[in-house]
Amino acid sequence: MRRLDHKLRIAIFRAVVVLVCAGLTMQLWYLQVVQWQKYLLQSDRNRFRLVSIDAPRGIIYDRHGNILVRNKPGFTVTIVPADLPDDEAEQEAVFARLSALLDIPVSRPGQVSSGRVPVALAAPPEFSLQPGIEEMVDQGRGVPFLPVRIATNVEREIAFIIEEEHLDLPGVHVQIEPIRQYVSGDVTSHIVGYVGRIPGERAEEYIHRGYDPNSDRVGLTGVELTFEDELRGYKGRKHIEVDVAGRESRTVGEPEPAEPGHNLMLTIDLELQRAMEGALYQGMKAAGSKAGVAIAMNPQTGEILGMVSLPSYDNNLFAEGISVKDYEQLSSDPHRPLVNHAISGLYPPGSAFKIVPAAAALQEGVVTPETKFIAEGTLWLPNKYFPDDPEQAQPFYCWIHKWGKHGPVNLISGIAQSCDIYFYIVGGGLRDFEGLGLERLADYAYLFGLGERTGIDLPGENAGLVPSRKWKRLTYSEIWVTGDTYNIAIGQGFLLSTPLQILNATAAVANSGTLYRPQIAYQVTDAEGRVLRAFAPEVIREIPVSPENLALVREGMRAAVEWGTAMNAYLPWVSVAGKTGTAEYFTDENEDGYPDRDRQGNLPTHAWFTAFAPVEDPEIALIVLVEGGGEGSSTAAPIAAQILQHYFPMSPTGVLPEAEATPAPGEQPVPSLPQPIGRHFQAKVVGVDDQEAELSQLVGTVVDARGQGIPGVRVSIDAGGAPIFETATNPQGWFSYDMLNASASPHWNVRLIGLPEAEELHLEVESFKRYTVQFYEVSP
Repeated sequence: MRRLDHKLRIAIFRAVVVLVCAGLTMQLWYLQVVQWQKYLLQSDRNRFRLVSIDAPRGIIYDRHGNILVRNKPGFTVTIVPADLPDDEAEQEAVFARLSALLDIPVSRPGQVSSGRVPVALAAPPEFSLQPGIEEMVDQGRGVPFLPVRIATNVEREIAFIIEEEHLDLPGVHVQIEPIRQYVSGDVTSHIVGYVGRIPGERAEEYIHRGYDPNSDRVGLTGVELTFEDELRGYKGRKHIEVDVAGRESRTVGEPEPAEPGHNLMLTIDLELQRAMEGALYQGMKAAGSKAGVAIAMNPQTGEILGMVSLPSYDNNLFAEGISVKDYEQLSSDPHRPLVNHAISGLYPPGSAFKIVPAAAALQEGVVTPETKFIAEGTLWLPNKYFPDDPEQAQPFYCWIHKWGKHGPVNLISGIAQSCDIYFYIVGGGLRDFEGLGLERLADYAYLFGLGERTGIDLPGENAGLVPSRKWKRLTYSEIWVTGDTYNIAIGQGFLLSTPLQILNATAAVANSGTLYRPQIAYQVTDAEGRVLRAFAPEVIREIPVSPENLALVREGMRAAVEWGTAMNAYLPWVSVAGKTGTAEYFTDENEDGYPDRDRQGNLPTHAWFTAFAPVEDPEIALIVLVEGGGEGSSTAAPIAAQILQHYFPMSPTGVLPEAEATPAPGEQPVPSLPQPIGRHFQAKVVGVDDQEAELSQLVGTVVDARGQGIPGVRVSIDAGGAPIFETATNPQGWFSYDMLNASASPHWNVRLIGLPEAEELHLEVESFKRYTVQFYEVSP
């Protein structure tokens, strides 16, 4: 019986062995014969991968071929989720080591106040912090074999450490990718902009356009954004074989090369841009201002030659991933360095706007060049309901009312002297004289480009505001009154514009009536330099003002520079036409850092100056705005003069051009006089008067032995060191400087350049003074 049981057990065991072997054989046959293609495919998926090849983004140049933006090689750290260790503890060790090397937290389930900001989220108004390593990897687990970008622009030493430790960091890779480098930095940051991660709220849009939201970088501001389609490249692809650690061992087949983005050439001149920034910065510093704008344009085409907005920022900070500290500093600055004030800032344009009602009044027949008004310094507007009661009349003041009056004023002298009384009457009328009125004034403002975007290829442009009766009723629940029209006529009240809009209106006056769309892009080329797209001038409209009437406005602007409010912009070797502006505004000192009133109780003012040159055939139009800068004549005009001196280098001889200057009312044109080389001059102080401005003013003349003014004499002003300001006498022999700073130095010197026999004038300067001086010819 026992023997039978033993044999039965052996038989059962043998049967089990046979069945197991048969099962294993069947399973092996199933795997090798039936399912071999499936597992071979899985094996190949682990061993072979299709990876993308990054395409370099297009280069950006200025109009002369100077590089503004280029690509530089940078180290990028990525993680392939499929290649991470399966053991959770080992995976945590990899994350911890990367966190220590890259200064990125392992996990960041909520936002905390440290770390670096991904570029897409650094653009205002959104702000968020980069997620931790775990969160970034989890986002990429849906496609486990695609690399997830963890950090870009990694320091060289850190990249080498990660490469050396690659055996202890499975799934972690260091790649070399093109990183954007902004060569011109903060000089052009508002124009160029920067690139960064795709914003989360626009991810679907970019996916439809062929972008990878996890790895691709796109333009977020400036021309990087507006010309994204031209600058972006198209990725290439290659098949690679990887080892057990997921690292590339060889390339399989021929790779599909990446297609680089097209290059973009801008209309700006980098050297002019630098000169504009320097002049604006110095002028702002002298005026105690924290923000300002300078724009230069070709008035014949609308091409932007330079555009400066201060304060600025270094766009390389965003390209490399801006720190929280830097971002908070930029975003909390009350003067908004991230904002391009040239196209986004809204300001009352002040008297710079007067070129519009001047042209409108001529075209509508409201005035002729001979029409004169008596400007007594104060205009008394009769009360609508009690017109015969002088006590009910409302006063409207001219800027000169505290010091005097302009007397009889026509169109030319009204523009030249920026007479508010003249433009009050032209704009709103007075008693039996019917002015333009609000509707016609607003219509011409729109025709000259105010109240609507210019269409420049930069994001964030503001449309400004040209008010209407309906707008005031809906906004303030008040009716429109004549005083509102008076204020609009001098660029005050509810009227708001961007600096670019005023410049575009000036350019239309300069070129006899064509309003161009401002152009920032010159042409697009491929990698071989072939022109793919050239940008031609684009006309918005022809302004319905006759060439004769616009010529009269130009004549008034030229007179402003030669004997009016803009004498600080006079250059003897090139004819300049311009218009100053001093725009009052309300402010909260706690918001922008400027005082809400000066010590006399006056509102603070923005300093404006708009100009073009040469008058006969304009090549350049300019706008300068200095926020809280005081008088346009003393702050903005000298800045423009410096810019024009860079664009039109000073003649070695300083000889006044042959073109006849615009004479002051009642004066004869000043003939071109021989230059006073080798003649002897002595200097004297004619008078010292009190004034309300703290920065003292210097006004002087250079006269010959007969007492006639000598034009084109170069004058240098310094405070005991290098020259601070250089100018030249106007056609009547006058010169002026409005920023004698007694606090900086009480000792100031004035001398004539190129005249070694001329006496040097020494001044002991006090604040709140106006010094009148004279250089007069004497016999040797």
